[in-house]
Amino acid sequence: MRDAYHEELDSVGDGLVEMARLVGSAIGRATTAILDADLALAESVIEADRTVDELQHDLEARAIALLARQQPVATDLRIVVTSLRMSADLERSGDLARHVAKLARLRYPERAVPHDLHATILEMGQLAQRLMAKSAEVLVTQDIGLALQLEQDDDAMDLLHRTLFQHLIDGRWQHGIETAVDVTLLGRYYERYADHAVAVAKRVVYLVTGEHAAEHRPDVLPPTGAEGA
Repeated sequence: MRDAYHEELDSVGDGLVEMARLVGSAIGRATTAILDADLALAESVIEADRTVDELQHDLEARAIALLARQQPVATDLRIVVTSLRMSADLERSGDLARHVAKLARLRYPERAVPHDLHATILEMGQLAQRLMAKSAEVLVTQDIGLALQLEQDDDAMDLLHRTLFQHLIDGRWQHGIETAVDVTLLGRYYERYADHAVAVAKRVVYLVTGEHAAEHRPDVLPPTGAEGA
């Protein structure tokens, strides 16, 4: 019985990893769709989000069944409850990728992103995909150091978001109000996507240590060059 119980726990973790990989792929493909005005690719991202939703519903059902049947305590209870929260973060990440794809579909055959912002949106999309890939790795390895690193990596997304906003309020903006709204929404989608990727990693810290990420900090490293002092 206990072996079956732990197999069920493991299957919940496997479901989270699969969700993370799917939404990571989705944001990469949605970015290509929005930049290239690729309608077929946008439609595929929108359609594929159903799989993420189904995975979340299945994971929730299994987690609730575990709570009802096994009444887990201590670490096992933390795993189940935290997994439910992570699945919500990952499902929302999939929704945000879908939003990017829907904007590509809405503006087709035109491109929603003006040429002078192409590089910035591309960088945001690539960074979002890398952050989610790291979150998937953290789910597999439960590497606390890597999990805590994601919050620092997210600073780069915040910087890109500010850069995008500065471009929008620049007096030289010549792309009109509709495009400004589109770009504002895109920036928000990527910024929120990154936040969810970081949230997943933070929840792994709690799952493993019982401490929230804000309370669990690695030892402070000596300043560069101080090692030999």
